[in-house]
Amino acid sequence: MESHSGFHSLHEETAVSLPVTGALPDWLRGSLVRNGPGAFSFPDGSAVDHWFDGLAMLYRFTFDPDDGAGRSDGGAVHYRNRFLRSAAHEAARAGEFEGGFATGETTLRSRLAGFLTAPYDNANIVAERVGDRYVALTESPRGVSFDPDTLATTGHVDREGDAPSGQLSCAHFKRDPATGALLTVDTEFGRTSRYHVTAWTPDGDRRHVATVPTEKPAYMHSFALTPRYVVLTEFPLRLDPLRFLRPGRQSAFIEQFDWEPDRGTRIVVVDRTTGSVVAEPETDAVFGFHHVNAFERDGGTEIVFDLETVPDATTIDSLYLENVRAGEMGAIVGRVDRFTVDLGGSGGAGRYGGGKGSVSRETLFDGGTALPTSSPARWCRRHRYVYAMGMDTPVTEWARRVVKIDATTGSAETFDDGGDYFGEPLFVPDPDGDAEDDGVVLTVALDVDEERSRLLVIDGETFTERARVTLPHATPFDFHGRYFPELRAAAGE
Repeated sequence: MESHSGFHSLHEETAVSLPVTGALPDWLRGSLVRNGPGAFSFPDGSAVDHWFDGLAMLYRFTFDPDDGAGRSDGGAVHYRNRFLRSAAHEAARAGEFEGGFATGETTLRSRLAGFLTAPYDNANIVAERVGDRYVALTESPRGVSFDPDTLATTGHVDREGDAPSGQLSCAHFKRDPATGALLTVDTEFGRTSRYHVTAWTPDGDRRHVATVPTEKPAYMHSFALTPRYVVLTEFPLRLDPLRFLRPGRQSAFIEQFDWEPDRGTRIVVVDRTTGSVVAEPETDAVFGFHHVNAFERDGGTEIVFDLETVPDATTIDSLYLENVRAGEMGAIVGRVDRFTVDLGGSGGAGRYGGGKGSVSRETLFDGGTALPTSSPARWCRRHRYVYAMGMDTPVTEWARRVVKIDATTGSAETFDDGGDYFGEPLFVPDPDGDAEDDGVVLTVALDVDEERSRLLVIDGETFTERARVTLPHATPFDFHGRYFPELRAAAGE
């Protein structure tokens, strides 16, 4: 059953130029590429169990402020959506889908062996540029490349070169805007498990940065990056590698991880130059998916990172489709916390001591958030504004607004026009702007009654609408997007 309009399957693929209501900024000429689950049910009648397991669909919105002929004075948006033709997609179409993040049963040993020979490739989380390739990513160390113009699938992107890899990967890569390097963290399971930090150069070459051993690997969806450091948040959602040896079929992959709050959360700070761990303080047990941004201050003696947190890992259970379609999503609401690591301190925060350095935590905003982001112009630098989906508490519905959070004052502005439910907001800076919020926020909203989605262009400073575009269909709730200024409208679009 697909009763909730945001968790439906979209089987239609299209390419169309759409009129703009309002006006696009003259400088907004690149493309927004979004990624997320496009279908949850398959032709043979089978279906996935979890939001995270829907088949990957890419969406491209290309902004053309000059194309107003026959439409309006506001320009046009060239829109295309297309399934990622991964091996997982083809298996699902053939009735042979074996499972994913939270769907299906298998032996964990078989699942991990598959990661080594043919890693899971339903790359439905985000799109990135790796060297000169555009790649869809998920939490296995295998990306899927696509043509940025047509969104056609063009092949696999594996971890090439001599740098070590693993069987599980942070879905979110982090780009250093100063160098163009693109960093990621892979987890290698074994008798001694390890986190491997690697980096791609702008040319696409991959090199080893650091390796950190761990007793029981944690589930980590993202990490934090500063000019000098990589910061891992080792949440107490852990997997025992000895489970690899257990016979018989076991539950879905994510259900192999155990919530162990007595461990607390270890903050591992890695020097990007030497590869050494320079601090590893512990703080209270917490869970989260998304790091907003990180920066250094006080001459590099402190690291500050913002992280959206939830109390524990039950948020994953809240996102099973039977729960979200019934409105039972109370555990997904987050808050934005700020963590400060003193590299010279001793002992951890609260009752968790030990390890080099110390860490403190404060709440920036607890009004209910999901999928927080910051301006890419502030990556690895101090930021003031955080943009997020706004969630009611207690949560019975999807996000009814987007919010702009002022990390300095703790205040927030809201936008809730143009639809009933809103997706991840992304800030695109004005290349000639001076203030941090000079630019626009892009978000996709779902209008339930009209059964259509809209792309909304919101002024970054005033947080009011500048333009909107109505799509030819209602898109399912997706995950993440990236704005690529270099992807512009082709002649004849």
